[in-house]
Amino acid sequence: MAPLSKAGAALAALRSDLAGEVFAPGDPGYDEARTVFNAMIDRHPAVIAQCEGEADVRRSVLFARDLDLKIAVRGGGHSVAGMALNDNGLVVDLRRMHQVTVHPGSSSVRVEGGAVMSHLDRATQPHGLATTGGRISTTGVGGFVLGGGNGWLDRAFGLAVDNLLGVELVTADGTPLLATAEENPELFWALHGGGGNFGVATALTLRLHELPEFSIALLMFLPETGPEAVRIYRDIIATGPPEVGGAAQYITGPPEPFVPEQLVGTLVCAVLVTYAGGEDDLRKVAQPLLALPHECEAVSAMPYADVQCMLDVPPGLRNYWSAEHLTALSDELVDIFCARASSMPVPTSCQHVLFPQGGAIASGPGEYPIPYRDAPWTVHPFGVWADPADDEQALQWVRDVRADVRPWRTGAVYLNFIGDEGRDRVVAGLGSENFNRLARVKRQYDPDNVFRYNHNVPPA
Repeated sequence: MAPLSKAGAALAALRSDLAGEVFAPGDPGYDEARTVFNAMIDRHPAVIAQCEGEADVRRSVLFARDLDLKIAVRGGGHSVAGMALNDNGLVVDLRRMHQVTVHPGSSSVRVEGGAVMSHLDRATQPHGLATTGGRISTTGVGGFVLGGGNGWLDRAFGLAVDNLLGVELVTADGTPLLATAEENPELFWALHGGGGNFGVATALTLRLHELPEFSIALLMFLPETGPEAVRIYRDIIATGPPEVGGAAQYITGPPEPFVPEQLVGTLVCAVLVTYAGGEDDLRKVAQPLLALPHECEAVSAMPYADVQCMLDVPPGLRNYWSAEHLTALSDELVDIFCARASSMPVPTSCQHVLFPQGGAIASGPGEYPIPYRDAPWTVHPFGVWADPADDEQALQWVRDVRADVRPWRTGAVYLNFIGDEGRDRVVAGLGSENFNRLARVKRQYDPDNVFRYNHNVPPA
């Protein structure tokens, strides 16, 4: 750490130089600037640099290196482990950098590093174009994509990272560079799952796909009907086209107009069938589920960008998540999954979820550090609650879900779905051979492990 006099002069210079805004402890707005999605995270950076563009990012990185400050990078701030913040270091806050530029002629889009899903989806919607995005509209695009990226469109269009065409990056020595298949190709490979290990992504270019229509069927069942509903949904996915996606989940009945009053605040089994196409085709595919007695339903064509907001969880709640990828979804496992819902805290915003894979995920590029492509299903206990008194129950429920599925797990994991679960899980999320190769890339671009507030790959 630099002497106080040097640090004070450097901070004053940073405040003067940045087009954006700089916050330090005691400044008005500092506490708001350090608040992230997960209310369990309470960290106090020495400096928060809210950057307006690449020049600000470069200046901030060099400031931190000069003062030997740790660096965290904030896009959407949705890391469940709070990796967008640190204590006594610098936060490169990209939220002011959220411009999205659509290029319909080349079916591509350039997204600045601080954009969230709603910025991306609202910009592409008028063109009848889309790419795979996260299921919560406030998730940051950069971290989502570079960590792999699955969502409602992944079975049709592949993982978000499969649609990555280029990354504009500021490295640990403040150098701006471009990573594409032709330029810095080894770095480009590493960015397909390696996350924020290699620099600050100031912009990403993504491939877009035609999506003139999008439809959903959301049905709610009493918990005792859940096992049959989940099996039918499993079979719909197995026999349906890749345009079919969605999730089977246990949730607390929400206070929505289409939900009967007696279900609000109670445990329900909800099945969401998404379809990258029109409502008529969706109804044909979802017919076996629609025929099963259910408590309520909502079936319609909806703009994709609206669906992306449908399961939004407000900030300021407590979060703890994890995941396992599954070799299969047997009848026995369906029963175990459904039974475990009874220990989920209710009423809360927790979601006990099964996501389907397959389709374009499984057939996507095999060379990237994405070792979970061949898993047909993912179980995702998504713990979200308000009352600290529920901490013990929520954390234990998440751990119990993982323990329940141990006989069926592949061992791989989507790192965006988990917090800090140790080095072995990071290796599992990238593959052991890939991990070693990523460590060599890390040595080239970040030999001092400056960017370590992430699912970290230390330099080899």
